[in-house]
Amino acid sequence: MSGSEGLLVYSTRSSRGASTIHPEFRAYLNATAFSGMAFSMQYLLVSWLLIGVLLLPADHVGLVQAAIGIPGIFLMLWGGASADRADPRALLVRVYAISPLLPLFLLAVNQVNALSVWTVAAWGVGMGVVTSFSTPALQAVLNRVSGSALQRGVSASTAVGFLVQIAGLMLAGQMETIGLSNVLMIQAVCLAIGAIAIRRISPVPPLEVPKTSALATIAAGFRATLANRVVFQILTINLASSIFNAGAFQTVFPFIMKRVYDGDATLLAMMMAVFYAGAAFSNMFMYRFMPFAQPGRLFLLMQLSRIVILFLLWIEPSWWLLVVAILGWGVNMGFTTTLARTIVQESAEPAYRGRILSVFTLGMMGSAPIGAIVLGLVIEAFGTLNALLPAMGVSLALFVYGGLATGVWSYTSPAEASAAAEPGRSG
Repeated sequence: MSGSEGLLVYSTRSSRGASTIHPEFRAYLNATAFSGMAFSMQYLLVSWLLIGVLLLPADHVGLVQAAIGIPGIFLMLWGGASADRADPRALLVRVYAISPLLPLFLLAVNQVNALSVWTVAAWGVGMGVVTSFSTPALQAVLNRVSGSALQRGVSASTAVGFLVQIAGLMLAGQMETIGLSNVLMIQAVCLAIGAIAIRRISPVPPLEVPKTSALATIAAGFRATLANRVVFQILTINLASSIFNAGAFQTVFPFIMKRVYDGDATLLAMMMAVFYAGAAFSNMFMYRFMPFAQPGRLFLLMQLSRIVILFLLWIEPSWWLLVVAILGWGVNMGFTTTLARTIVQESAEPAYRGRILSVFTLGMMGSAPIGAIVLGLVIEAFGTLNALLPAMGVSLALFVYGGLATGVWSYTSPAEASAAAEPGRSG
């Protein structure tokens, strides 16, 4: 599949001249959509089962969320190595095919009224393992189906992922209306459809990777990450940001909805849908203007703008301003997530791409348990809304650090640089 046609790398032209999505990219979007819907349902279900059903205090919720996330963090590196050592498409088929067993397990537990912290944690750990093996492989496949239009491919797939997250959240938010068992059955079906969709992408031989042990393969991926200056700096900034910003969304936000605004699962789902609508909008906006010559600058500016958004949430605004702030938070997160991932994907060497992407995802996943523990303690010690204050200070520090002490501000996209060098294109 050639990348010579830019975005049409995954498109063809019909006899009428209309652009149609290439079947393999359509299959990729379908897999992203249905698996993303299942994972977004799982996120809300875990949060609300711990907070709204089992009625755990914030510090306990933080510890349980950390315990759920930690196993997947270590397995993420193994997942990245597997994506480099084998056909990532085949790996995805296997992982998605067995993953429906996990929601079916919790469904059976619920049917016998045996929900507990332990059963919810076991289900959450299982889904974390699925994420650890599927995420690097799914991201590695994107490079192949996008070709030279990688920035727009990342933006399009991320936008689809955010849009279906809205649907998943709204479905999960109805657990008290249609029943938890029905919601879990829908989650299982979504994972199964994801497995079917990914099978429609043609298999390819894996890249030639030296036959070494899994630990040696993982270590080589770490060395490749450290050797790439900009990739390492983006990962560092993203990790620090995610601890307090993604952590605030995962741990603080549900408590704001329940304690400050006296909401239920439906309200939490609606407000999370607003958040992801903003994230989807930002990706559709970026898609229109990509490729960006210097995406690192926009990434750093978004760190700075987040302070205003978090301040609006901190002052306990009225409903209309709350919705505006949550929408803006989603827009901000959509920009930062996609821009960071774009820089990493287009900078990573092909032979190490799966492992470097696993380190990138590891940073995002690893930040969640840390943020959950820290912010859970902050909530109980200083109040729910005050748990947003650390994120404001961190955002300012990261903007200053990224602009003055790293190469992120001056980073130039290789896709844009090569396009500028084409004969007949002026600067």
